[in-house]
Amino acid sequence: MKIGAPKESVEKENRVALVPDSVERLTKAGHEVLIEKGAGTAAGFPDYAYSDAGAKASSAKEIAASADIFVHVQAPTSEQIDNLKKGCVVVGTMNARTNPKLVASLASSESTALSMELVPRIARAQRMDVLSSQASIAGYKATLLAANSIGKYLPMMMTAAGTIPPAKVLVLGAGVAGLQAIATARRLGAIVEAYDVRAAAGEQVESLGATFIQPPSAEDAEGAGGYAREQTQQEQATQREFLTDHIAEADAVITTAAIPGRAAPLLMTEEMVKAMRPGSVVIDLAAESGGNVAGTVAGEIVLKNGVAINGPINVPSSMPFHASQLYSRNIMALLDLIIDSKELTLNLNFEDEVIDTICVAHEGKVRHGLGE
Repeated sequence: MKIGAPKESVEKENRVALVPDSVERLTKAGHEVLIEKGAGTAAGFPDYAYSDAGAKASSAKEIAASADIFVHVQAPTSEQIDNLKKGCVVVGTMNARTNPKLVASLASSESTALSMELVPRIARAQRMDVLSSQASIAGYKATLLAANSIGKYLPMMMTAAGTIPPAKVLVLGAGVAGLQAIATARRLGAIVEAYDVRAAAGEQVESLGATFIQPPSAEDAEGAGGYAREQTQQEQATQREFLTDHIAEADAVITTAAIPGRAAPLLMTEEMVKAMRPGSVVIDLAAESGGNVAGTVAGEIVLKNGVAINGPINVPSSMPFHASQLYSRNIMALLDLIIDSKELTLNLNFEDEVIDTICVAHEGKVRHGLGE
């Protein structure tokens, strides 16, 4: 089979869908791999590494027109979709729940579209879980952004001039990104508190050396797939009242709460931001989906009463080497599922939960109502 990966076309997207190690594995298995020149350069993977791994250099147009499987990090462009080989399998992070026009366009091209962010959270699909692999990087980087912004040491420092106390970091949301933010802040020596509406997160938080906080009367709010369910207005009001005192004491707050396919929940109001000391910082990892913090502007740092609110976008792309490695491993796990290793042919079994869930377009039709 021909498997192709073009250079990403989205501005400031530095990742690549296939790294040389993955290419070598594919070529040794008997596949032909096409890579656009410069596809991996921004991520630290030069063209010669791909040629050494057995890939053939091709243009993006040639890859789209000839590949049986077209792999991408972001969604393909309209030009790429127009050039796709009939029956091609397109794999990428397409944000299908919020991009019906893209899904409809892929269906019209008679390609099969597999949207990686829809991988179900089941045990055997963990190796394909793009959201988790990239969220881990985002959580790690969020702590580094906070440490670089607050103008303070994170760890306790004992100096000839006296002892400097450690910084206090509060992490809101203890999913994959939140847990990595907690772990990184603890490694750097900060005192860390963490909040999550899911009671089950408490044990994970405490295993990392942080303090888990929740209102005394809080009800468990874990929903489907391990994500938090939507909160009632009363629950939100109780949470905000409880969190305000903790936020006021924090040197840095990192917010990570996201609901796939929906706007991010508001965790910090303007009044809660005002409660923070001047010089404090907020890192809002949900900026691209509306933000967890009042005043967040995606891609910008906004000052409110001396508090810096940072709304970084596409954070994994700022660590493209490891982000690409992890994404490529996710892709390879999916390819293991959809390719017959003996016949080297496609095996799209729609009775398989993973394939059925992530396939949003097939044989000219939109699936799961996502293109409507």
